[in-house]
Order: sequence, then C-alpha cells, then structure tokens
Amino acid sequence: MSDMPMQPHLVVMGVSGSGKSTVGRQIADEIGADFVDADDLHPLENKERMAAGLPLRDSDRWPWLRTVGEHLAAAPAGVVVACSALRRSHRDALRASDPSVIFVHLAGPQGLVAQRMAGRDHEFMPDSLLASQYETLEGLESDEPHLEVDLRSTPQEIAREVRAWLESTESQSTEPQARR
Repeated sequence: MSDMPMQPHLVVMGVSGSGKSTVGRQIADEIGADFVDADDLHPLENKERMAAGLPLRDSDRWPWLRTVGEHLAAAPAGVVVACSALRRSHRDALRASDPSVIFVHLAGPQGLVAQRMAGRDHEFMPDSLLASQYETLEGLESDEPHLEVDLRSTPQEIAREVRAWLESTESQSTEPQARR
C-alpha cells in the first residue's frame, strides 16, 4: 500500500472482460484506496437477466447505479470502484452522487476482449453479451474528468500510469482533465 496523500474517487470503467476488477484492485493497492466491485452490488434480478444472455436495460441499471453512487459518495477516503459506466447518462448518475469522481476507461479492441472472456468463468456475464456492451459504450467527453488507458497494458503498468497521472494533476492543483 502507498502512503500517498491523494484521496481520489475513481471509477474504473469499460466493457465486460476489459479487466475492470483486476485493474481496479491494482490501482487501489497502488494509491492506498479501498476497492469496490460494482458487480457485487447488482440486484439478483440483474444477475439473472445477464446470466440468461439478456443485456440490461437502463431501467434495470438505474437502481444499481444509485447504489454504486451511494458507495462512492459514502467513501470517507480514496475509493476505486470497478463499474461498466458505459453510457454518458450512467456516468452522469454517478457524478450526481459524487461530483469528484474521476473515470479511468480501459479501452481496447473487441477481439482482444473476446479472447480474454473466452478464458474466464464469470458468475453472470456470458461472452454473448460482449457485442451489446460495445454497442452501448459511449466515449468519454472532455467535460468528464477521465484518463483513457490501453487495456493491453498489464494491470501493474496501468496502476502506475494512473498513479503518475493523479500525481501530475494533483501537483498542478487543478481538477483532473481528460487525457487520451
């Protein structure tokens, strides 16, 4: 764990299979923050829907996003949350709960993510939903504090990149801005 003074509230976002949980835990360790996996906050109905191969509708997501936002807002210190946050409206809902949230987007090609998903066993997210995840994904905009990273990097490399970016934005005494 780090003795860094920063206390950011980060959402590690991206499609299923992009490495959000693995990378999120690594970032949390790197910066000395708590980690929350938003998958653990899904209600049973959402998990059952996805396990059946049905993509979530926004009406399924809103209560879950409120719960995720409550976890972000309630964190007294730094927190890293792994959460898909695929649409702008989803990210806006999280920012409504916690305006200080910064997004770390794990971006990469669908083919690579499909290869990764083929090699894992997920509780409720079948490989068949990957295409719908990419269809749903809306790119981050300049007014959304974020860092986009290449998911082809190792979790350790990404965590170090995020830490360095946070340190550079902290030393500038400004709110983190978008970087691609």
